[in-house]
Amino acid sequence: MIRRRMLRSVVAIAAVTASVLLLGATATPGPVPDDPSDPVRASEYWLDGARIREAWQTTRGEGVTIAVIDTGIGIVPATFGDAVVGGTDVSGTGTPDGRTPLGAIDGNHGSWVASLAAGRGAPDGTGMIGVAPEANLLSISVGFGAAAAVPFTEQVAKGMRWAVDNGADVINLSFTTNTLDWDESWDDAFLYAFEHDVVVIVAAGNRGSGTSIIGAPATIPGVLTVGGVDQTGTASIEASTQGITIGISAPSEGLLGMSADGKLASWSGTSGAAPIVAGIAALIRSAHPDIKAIDVINRIIKTAIPVDGAEKPSDPLYGYGLVDAAAAISANVPAVDKNPMGDLAEWIRLYRRAEAEPLPEPAITPVQIPPLPDADAPTEAGSPLLPSADSLRYGTLPLVALTVPGILIALGVTAAARRIRSARALRTPKP
Repeated sequence: MIRRRMLRSVVAIAAVTASVLLLGATATPGPVPDDPSDPVRASEYWLDGARIREAWQTTRGEGVTIAVIDTGIGIVPATFGDAVVGGTDVSGTGTPDGRTPLGAIDGNHGSWVASLAAGRGAPDGTGMIGVAPEANLLSISVGFGAAAAVPFTEQVAKGMRWAVDNGADVINLSFTTNTLDWDESWDDAFLYAFEHDVVVIVAAGNRGSGTSIIGAPATIPGVLTVGGVDQTGTASIEASTQGITIGISAPSEGLLGMSADGKLASWSGTSGAAPIVAGIAALIRSAHPDIKAIDVINRIIKTAIPVDGAEKPSDPLYGYGLVDAAAAISANVPAVDKNPMGDLAEWIRLYRRAEAEPLPEPAITPVQIPPLPDADAPTEAGSPLLPSADSLRYGTLPLVALTVPGILIALGVTAAARRIRSARALRTPKP
């Protein structure tokens, strides 16, 4: 079933004509121009493969804001004209509105990401359209490497806080640091987002870019990490990676993106899979205005399409399975009381020792040792010319005891020798 969904011909996509009231949905969307026969729109195979078109029968993301912390969303009126409602630059080299693309190589990256999440599409229903085409966008421009005057870790921490303070309901981070650890400044920044009920979606990274295993921010507890699959629903070899924190998978190959100059581009990577999921998160929050961020994440993973042969409940390649937008909106999923992707506050308490409790008092009573007896009082000093009691006791007396017998023995031996010589002299004849 999974393969059939993902292999549907992109040139034979059927238009959705019926309007269905999905369970638990509250939004009442108006008609949306959508021409599946348009070559560009038809190329967006994920619209049907992830059941996004079905989700559009309920909502298209109205009233929800997605913050894109990336290289900046270009000024493309047809795609982002009324979508970008605010922005800032945290790199120190961009423009204050965050709309100037940063980086000679990655300058279009932020625009590609934003167009997948909430691109508007043409009024006649043609051209590229995003997953949540009625959601708002915030453009927060960051610089990678030489494209920044501010350390990258500081940029991300500042960007996270700005996004939260400016109304983000969903934050998308389509980058990796290629290391499991993260700077301590990110502890407070990500915790700030979680405490303000913001859904944080991050990319797992790509083997083709040298990422053999997920790195931060995909390793931070509480974020929803997105792995990538190809058009058949199989884990991508080049445009994804693996790791135990992957929560969900989405298309990462054969993607489309609107460049900052208004030209359509083809690209791949979990950098594109993440905004597809971010758009679905926006659809969920639009359909269920009072839903908590942890329940948005829980709906996405609990309604995922299982993958044959994958580990249960979570696989290091697929997470909980392939994302299903319609099911994530319509399914009857009970609310949860904790984030299924982990608790950052608890992690900080355990590993940063930020809230370490005082050491417990020892339960064993110490052994009482009796005090040593007082030392003898020192004797008064005598004349240095006269022997002391100790010198007599330990020096002179033992010496006398050993010397007198030796002298007596020596005198006896001498007397005996004299008698022997005298006796010999008497026995010797004279000439």
